[in-house]
Amino acid sequence: MRIGLLTEGGYPYVSGDARLWCDRLVHGLAQHEFDVYALSRSEHQEDEGWIPLPPNVRRVRTAPLWMAEDDEVVLGRRARRRFTEHFGELAAVLCGVPEGVPGVARSLSEGPPTSEADRFANALYGLAELARDEGGLAGALSSEAAVRTLERACRAPGAHRAAREARVPDLLAVTAHLERALRPLSLDWYEDDGLGAVDLCHAASGGTAVLPGLLARHFTGVPLMVTEYGVRLRTHYLTTPDAPPAVRSLLAAFQGRLAAEAYGRAEVVTAGNTHTRRWQERCGADREKLRTVYPGMDARPFAEVGESADRADSDTLVWAGRVEPAKDLVSLLHAFAEVRKRQPGTRLRIVGAPAGPEGAAYLGHCRALAAQLFPDEAEGPHAAGDNPVSFEEIGGPDLPAAADAYASGAVTVLSSVVEGFPVGLAEAMLCGRATVSTDVGAVVEVIGGTGLVVPPRNPRALAEACVALLRDPERRARLGAAARARALELFTVEQNIEAFHGIYLEIVSRAPVRRVVLDGAGEPLPFSVPAEAHVPVRWTAASPRLAARSGPGWAAGRPPVRATTPVPAPEGAR
Repeated sequence: MRIGLLTEGGYPYVSGDARLWCDRLVHGLAQHEFDVYALSRSEHQEDEGWIPLPPNVRRVRTAPLWMAEDDEVVLGRRARRRFTEHFGELAAVLCGVPEGVPGVARSLSEGPPTSEADRFANALYGLAELARDEGGLAGALSSEAAVRTLERACRAPGAHRAAREARVPDLLAVTAHLERALRPLSLDWYEDDGLGAVDLCHAASGGTAVLPGLLARHFTGVPLMVTEYGVRLRTHYLTTPDAPPAVRSLLAAFQGRLAAEAYGRAEVVTAGNTHTRRWQERCGADREKLRTVYPGMDARPFAEVGESADRADSDTLVWAGRVEPAKDLVSLLHAFAEVRKRQPGTRLRIVGAPAGPEGAAYLGHCRALAAQLFPDEAEGPHAAGDNPVSFEEIGGPDLPAAADAYASGAVTVLSSVVEGFPVGLAEAMLCGRATVSTDVGAVVEVIGGTGLVVPPRNPRALAEACVALLRDPERRARLGAAARARALELFTVEQNIEAFHGIYLEIVSRAPVRRVVLDGAGEPLPFSVPAEAHVPVRWTAASPRLAARSGPGWAAGRPPVRATTPVPAPEGAR
């Protein structure tokens, strides 16, 4: 089988989202071929290079999202009219303008009124077909005409209040975001020897990464599968709290419509946990298409710790993860102050590196708070003091690996106020550690009944749960053993790969045949291409020929938008 793996800001780059699980998936399914279509987010990400690629990655094509390339496409009068119609209809849907409002965009469909989902789809694929015919739309999407078209939609009767209040800076910001998000429309990835040649498109995330799969399905009928470990619309709400209301509203409308379109066109939509799955349902995903596939984790680095509980310090709490405000270490420090009143000899090890400049500032604040709450303790007036709270990073002599961090304490604590799938919590479970966690994201789903859960932003409840486990070693051991058993059953690489393999076979077995093998006389050979078969050879004149269903032909003489096609290094070194 040949899989088109679609990524945004992740695999095969060294840094980025979903890089690790994509790498494990490709290595685990060595019997299949993978064509990787990657959208990069920054020049720094491209400069870092790729991770070593296995032999079954047959092709890698990349395109940048961090820079706008001039496609030098000049639209004629008819093409400009088509662009105004389709982009105007797209903007009208985002602004909530009813169909057929004069001066915005004429209806793109004949007959009875269409739903907003159909209007969005018609506008999106109309822009894609225009980009195919003209060789690109990068210039048009970033033009003044696009800004004015969006402005007309915002000022039209029936537009949402937030859209009506949009000012010029807001319009410029939204237009720039839409140009970036719609950049895949102008790529040359959808011809018969590109995504048209794969058996299945697998989008490794929502958002812009889904667009190539939607276009491959639209142009050549390639089935689409979408995997999300975090819903892009939820991420938008969490990462744009300070944006103007008009910008937040319009971009949320775009992300919501794009998600609904992807869920509607995909054969299967997988979620990394039930929390994400509920968001997918709220965004319009059909329950019949939804599957839960937990992230796969390599259990081997944690096996030694998990099988030997005697390494734990019975008076130590451990927190491990990325240091950032969402982890709410301030509440953890206040909770630890209460723990120290009841268990005076207890220590707290905070293990993790700051996440960017904001994380570094937050780490400094937490260090200052710890110094204020816990003055250095000394056994006597002439001894050096020691603070019961330590801030460390993995990789040092005391904690060379993540497993050593979890092994150093009897109880692992998670104090987050926002969390998706808590990877650190699953790692602690693989180490056989009892856990105390806040009830956020997928925490309850991950731990089941193998740990204690308290409300977020409640230091007193967090302290009481920690004290209860510190005072009861038998309960800690019982919960830790149950946690390890649960993690080995649900969260290993093996179960993740096996689940995706089964879904791949299910989708391809239901997909209509798009390629027909012909004999020397030009007659089709029935049953010559089974569901799981892809022969990576060149057909000669004496061999049967493979006839592909005609895909979108690029206009003759029109150069498509550049997309790089690097060849992986022979030994994977980059």
